[in-house]
Amino acid sequence: MTTTRPCKFSTRNARRSVLATLMLGLASMSAAQPLTEWVEQNCENCVSRMEISTGAYILEKGEEALVGRAWLTQHAENSIDVQYFIWSTDNIGTLAAEQLLVAAERGVSVRVLVDDLLIDAEGATLLLLAAHQNVQIRIYNPNVSVGKSFFGRIWNVFTQFRGINQRMHDKTAIFDGVAGITGGRNMADEYFDFDENYNFRDRDILLLGLAVSDMQENFEEFWSSSLAVPVSQLLESDHRAITVEDARSKAEELHAYANDPVNFEPEIRQSISELAYAFPELLRKMTWQPVTFISDSPGKNDGQDGLGGGGQATESLFETIRNAKHSILIQSPYLIMPKGGIELLAELNARGVRTRVVTNSLASTDNIAAFSGYHRQRPRLLEAGVELFEFKPHPGIQKELVERYPRLAANDPVFALHAKSMVIDDRLIFIGTFNLDPRSANLNTEVGVLIESEELARQLTESIERDMRPENSWQTTAQYAPDFEVGRNKRIQLGFINLLPIEPLL
Repeated sequence: MTTTRPCKFSTRNARRSVLATLMLGLASMSAAQPLTEWVEQNCENCVSRMEISTGAYILEKGEEALVGRAWLTQHAENSIDVQYFIWSTDNIGTLAAEQLLVAAERGVSVRVLVDDLLIDAEGATLLLLAAHQNVQIRIYNPNVSVGKSFFGRIWNVFTQFRGINQRMHDKTAIFDGVAGITGGRNMADEYFDFDENYNFRDRDILLLGLAVSDMQENFEEFWSSSLAVPVSQLLESDHRAITVEDARSKAEELHAYANDPVNFEPEIRQSISELAYAFPELLRKMTWQPVTFISDSPGKNDGQDGLGGGGQATESLFETIRNAKHSILIQSPYLIMPKGGIELLAELNARGVRTRVVTNSLASTDNIAAFSGYHRQRPRLLEAGVELFEFKPHPGIQKELVERYPRLAANDPVFALHAKSMVIDDRLIFIGTFNLDPRSANLNTEVGVLIESEELARQLTESIERDMRPENSWQTTAQYAPDFEVGRNKRIQLGFINLLPIEPLL
């Protein structure tokens, strides 16, 4: 697996992160001790709670979300199931792959399901990882990348247009069927604040208990789907040519990479053993309540409506919005309301429901095509009574959220929204993968959690409202939009894309 950028984990920064500290403290547990037993020993009544309820903790910072995944990977005893839209071959992706391989080498069953569209690992690398007896890798809807020639891809574009555009946007990680993480983050540097030039302000949620069973059930549905194809089947001839020595050599290469202090500072490993008793504090900070895990089925819908059709996650979210009584607070990196969406918001406004949305500005967005859809709808959204805020590319909050910011400051990296979250009536929250756009509504499979909790609603509201402050976002009105905060070239690109009839694909 190749790499493009060095990244370092700082002990000092890890100690500044409350959740990173808490997660690293878990490391005193023997790798042979099941997660359930550890929880039972360190949190009175937690195991009994897990049988009827779900503990939840919001992961706001990239480093704490990364360390949480790393610790759970290191200490799972039986199984690790992960599902991602993007798994990059940069440093974070490479280190994550190495950690999964280490888990497999100690006997943990590891299953990885990745969407085919944006996967950048070479086929040989995937095969060498999957050669381990405890590792299985499957590719979702493999019609673009893995095992496809250039002409095969072109042929599929013309003969399977909906199929090319129907992707698995799910992001879940499940450890021993006990703990789970879901949210907006893919497995790449920029989702964990380790990119030198462009990072995402994202959000995940850590779950413990009953809802993890629903996550597991959804993973099994995707894993057994005909759309999830083993990499060995896609690259059958190459698979037959792989030897035991080839697989061993790749494993040694990954381990050497992870042990190189340029990539992974050894001090962070030492800090693990120094923070042996911190995790019980995290258990005490979790809120416990019923959690609804929402998800789509493989394929999203039956495809009879072409690029439309909706899905189970879409229905759940829009029903939640439709039932709002007094307030809706939304954070979405892309904002292109599907058919009927603007009319629904106008109806809610007429009923006295206040709707506020923070999304990316032209200056911060990583997807000008998606911004073009929002750009065309923006006047109608304002007319519908929606209060709009557009995230700045260099927000003041960047220094607070990115613990490694002093290291990155010289490059002045752009910080863009990628979190997909919502608060309804100050009591009901959503955190997941769903963007407010036609692609998430009709084409991509999505997951997330709906939780009724005044405490989590308060936390999430404070977080989103902080992102909306003047130092972090511009407020867009009928008289002002921050489009001219960018150079002419980006505005010209926007003008050209605005001419294209691509809204259903955004």
